[in-house]
Amino acid sequence: MASRSGIVFEDFFPAMVDKLGAEGFMKELCNGFQLLVDEGKGLITFESLRRNSKLLGLQDMADDELRCMLREGDLDGDGALNEMEFCTLMCRLSPGLMMDSRKWLAEAIASEM
Repeated sequence: MASRSGIVFEDFFPAMVDKLGAEGFMKELCNGFQLLVDEGKGLITFESLRRNSKLLGLQDMADDELRCMLREGDLDGDGALNEMEFCTLMCRLSPGLMMDSRKWLAEAIASEM
């Protein structure tokens, strides 16, 4: 997947889930949230995303692309991402995770029965 600035994103999330398991993967997503968060607000804001974008290799993304990322995940309309919104967005943006999600749901249901 490529952004308008030409940055190509490779979807490593399915391999991470296979290696770490679902719980370990979610811990890693939460760690990613902590890297990007505005510590004073406890949220990922445009400013904190812009400031920390180098950590993700996104330093060349335009401001409007970063704002679009925030809008895409901002479920409560406050203009920022809380941890749940961030994790949800990351999973939604992973084509591999979305394709495998039905399989994992079926396996979880089967293991409960």
